[in-house]
Amino acid sequence: MMTSERFEAILDAQLARCRQVLVEKAKEYATEDRLHNFRVAAVLQGCTEMQALAGMMAKHTVSVYDMARDGKPHPLALWEEKITDSINYLLLLRAMVDELEVAK
Repeated sequence: MMTSERFEAILDAQLARCRQVLVEKAKEYATEDRLHNFRVAAVLQGCTEMQALAGMMAKHTVSVYDMARDGKPHPLALWEEKITDSINYLLLLRAMVDELEVAK
């Protein structure tokens, strides 16, 4: 049974993991503009920034679906990586949506 306490512990750990990965990846991928890669990818692909983000996120979504459907056991560390990537793309999408709203 998933108790509230256990769920909250998982939630806290996951949110901390998401933050850590976003901070580390910013050093590797971002400039002062945290959405820089999506802007450049959009230009290269001839699409919108949101479409570029969605395209990159699709790769991670497919990976999660493949793992969930293949019936094989996967290490917790691999699940954590894939789940974290998926959540982080949604957080980046949230930032992009905010930016579009502010620009209105």
